[in-house]
Amino acid sequence: MLNLNDLVLFAAAVEHGGFAAASRRLGVPKSTVSKRVAALEDELGVRLIHRTSRSFTLTDAGRAFHEHAHAALIETEAAEAVVRSRVAEPSGRVRITAGVPTAQDYLAPHLPALARTYPRLHLQLDVTDRFVDLVQEGYDIAVRSHFAPLPDSGLIQRQALVESIVLVAAPAYLAERGCPTTPQELAAHDGLLTGQSSATTWSLANAAGHRIEVAPVARMTANEGRVLSTAAQGGLGIACLPERMCRDELDHGRLARVLPEWIAGRVTTTLVMPHRRGQLPGVRATVEFLIDCLKN
Repeated sequence: MLNLNDLVLFAAAVEHGGFAAASRRLGVPKSTVSKRVAALEDELGVRLIHRTSRSFTLTDAGRAFHEHAHAALIETEAAEAVVRSRVAEPSGRVRITAGVPTAQDYLAPHLPALARTYPRLHLQLDVTDRFVDLVQEGYDIAVRSHFAPLPDSGLIQRQALVESIVLVAAPAYLAERGCPTTPQELAAHDGLLTGQSSATTWSLANAAGHRIEVAPVARMTANEGRVLSTAAQGGLGIACLPERMCRDELDHGRLARVLPEWIAGRVTTTLVMPHRRGQLPGVRATVEFLIDCLKN
């Protein structure tokens, strides 16, 4: 069988017009190019090139051979490119952990597209609101929504999203009870509260930097945003929810903004990963994909 390296040297000599030019192009000695082409001719039992000190021309057999050799080299490069691209394609298992609201509202809409984009990835999502030790439990990525900055834990942190917490209510509730025009008027409205039963006030701020504490009438308390969203859509009162969580309800008129110039703080969504796992191609691809999706 012919030596593929000899084909490369022969094709370079033909395409660059001589052994010296091929030598400079490939960075190998001219004598090596000449010897390997001669060896190729010996292997084939035919003269491929007429060469003298002043001329370098292909024989008929040489022209025919070069045509096929050139095509073979193109196919070889294509084969190499296919293999390299497949090796570089993100693959393997990527373990992700996220809380219930984060998984439902931020990951679920995008994971199918991620899986289609990288078919060799096996996405494994663990939905839990308990504290997860990424390193000890072998997770690749944690998607965490938080109000205060995350502690410096030695993990890689990639901020994906910062969004406002907005006041919303069902149009039917506002039609019945009236729409507040100042934060102070919220004291006369039913509030759907987040967290512990002792948290009965909302801290609001506007673009001018003014802040105010208001205490609505505590109508319901829950530590899960979807529960509060459903209650608000049912006309039970006014709720404070992350803007992205209630975007669809706002777009379709199931909820309406209340005091749109005021917000009840901001929530940040961050992707956290151990340093070593964060370097894996599958993990990097997943992180970049999710950050790109969550920006929009």
